[in-house]
Amino acid sequence: MHGYADTKDAHLRRLRRIEGQVRGLQRMIETDEYCIDVLTQISAATRALQAVSLGLLDEHLKHCVSQAISEGGSTAEAKIAEANDAIARLVRS
Repeated sequence: MHGYADTKDAHLRRLRRIEGQVRGLQRMIETDEYCIDVLTQISAATRALQAVSLGLLDEHLKHCVSQAISEGGSTAEAKIAEANDAIARLVRS
């Protein structure tokens, strides 16, 4: 079971909301909205995606990584490295 299993519905709701934001952005471009308004909405969608990713990361650390640490050995080391890589990708984005 994945760490986000208990909050899957909430994540899906948030992603659907973000999907709506992106469709709104498409409409803004189609209707030639003011560029700063479009950029503001892009920033909001980006922050919303970041919030989802931070939530998933938190759940991954609490569930998957902590479970691997309790098992110990190479499994723990691999999960910690995986989490480290995920954090690095988030920081770069």
